Amino acid sequence: MEIFLQTVGSINDETRVKILNFINNHEEVCVCDIENSFEMIQSRVSRHLKILKEAGFLKVDRRGKWAYYSIKTPLDIFRESILKEISYLDIEVPLLKKDCTL
Repeated sequence: MEIFLQTVGSINDETRVKILNFINNHEEVCVCDIENSFEMIQSRVSRHLKILKEAGFLKVDRRGKWAYYSIKTPLDIFRESILKEISYLDIEVPLLKKDCTL
């Protein structure tokens, strides 16, 4: 029950739904690209990403000083259906603004 509530709670925020859709559309995204694309400060972006990761949607790959997020695979049927439903929503998601330099 706890995992179910954590998953549902993670998508009970418009920004997190947008970030989740953004990552799903772009496959793998650096934290700095999310910051630039959404025009948000790093601490806020990191908080949203932490919640989505703990809810089982995301995986993180650290490369040097950067963290790259992508959709966790394989996803269970519940999370997969949530992503599918989100893809049907008329969500205004910003364009990807790449800005990470290694």
